[in-house]
Amino acid sequence: MVKAVGIDSGTKSMDLFGFDDETGEVIVDVSVDRNRVTENPAIIVELLREVQEEHGKIDAIVGPCGYGIPLKPAREATDAEIALATFITEADVRRRLKIVGLRELMLLLREAKDLNVYFTPGVIHLPTVPEWRKANRIDLGTADKVFTVALAMVREAERKGIPYSETNLIAVEVGFAYTSAMAVKNGQIVDAMAGTAGFPGYLGMGFMDGELAYALANALDDFGKLVLFQGGASYVAGIDPFSVSPEEFVKLAKEDENVAKGYSAMIEAIVKDVFSLLPSVRPESIYISGRFSRIPEFFSDVKEALEDAFGRYGFSVEVLKLESRAKAKEAAEGSAIIANGIAGGIYKELVESLRLGESSGSIFDWVNIKGREKLRIFEELIL
Repeated sequence: MVKAVGIDSGTKSMDLFGFDDETGEVIVDVSVDRNRVTENPAIIVELLREVQEEHGKIDAIVGPCGYGIPLKPAREATDAEIALATFITEADVRRRLKIVGLRELMLLLREAKDLNVYFTPGVIHLPTVPEWRKANRIDLGTADKVFTVALAMVREAERKGIPYSETNLIAVEVGFAYTSAMAVKNGQIVDAMAGTAGFPGYLGMGFMDGELAYALANALDDFGKLVLFQGGASYVAGIDPFSVSPEEFVKLAKEDENVAKGYSAMIEAIVKDVFSLLPSVRPESIYISGRFSRIPEFFSDVKEALEDAFGRYGFSVEVLKLESRAKAKEAAEGSAIIANGIAGGIYKELVESLRLGESSGSIFDWVNIKGREKLRIFEELIL
């Protein structure tokens, strides 16, 4: 019997999900506004202790860890590893961006000796991704994107009655800020188009034209991380993403030709993310998850766009919504599944298939440009 809890950290909320693999009982399923966590990260630790007090000792908790850390108990994580997993400039620390709250939460979880917390890798730390696909990449998929993949692999294995090692799919997460797509070949993550290094999401523009990056770096007094949360589909549409909900955005796209431009950019970006991964895997299924997947009309439009694109090249693929037991985000259940596997529960073979225990390295290891050594400054920031 294993009790496991996972935590997914998103732009809008931090979500906790946990279950007992013997009884199937859900022991926690809650979403906490991310602004509350930024103001007081300790509320997440308090929630975990409440769950443990009510349900007994939690065998494993997978904590949120930004860009990821090679798999290890949180108590063994170094200051440098936590700094890199949440890397930002000192100016952004002073602005107290949401990632500062995440950093502080990671430090609290490291010190919470009564909680069996683990930090887990991002895609770039995995040995299953060839090194040439990591070249000059940092955001190849944060740790929570691996959570999404875990749930997709479970659903695919359940649906087809196959072992995890035979799953071939692409998992797409369409969040409030970014869109990410991860390729799974024979039960292993082998490639990704993710976040700031993928095509545009709702808030963020995704990867940036090098000339634009050069221009901004020289024109702005302070090139902060908030710049990366701009320029996406909502900006193309000419709407304020913080006052117009995703549901309203989808509705307006059918009525306003300017908003429709942003909507078309977002749908097309998902297709481009998926097609960029085809050299790495021929998927049998594509799973759509994230904030936008819960809007029926949006999911229908994405499904139609993907099926039409694949059809034009003469083959078909199943496009499915990633179903979750969680009222919280899908990645939260995926995180709990990984926690269960780490503790030797029913999903142990999944964690072994993903080779999380063999993860290694840091996010700057595959940068191949002159001056790379200067990036070590992010390891040296005071936590």
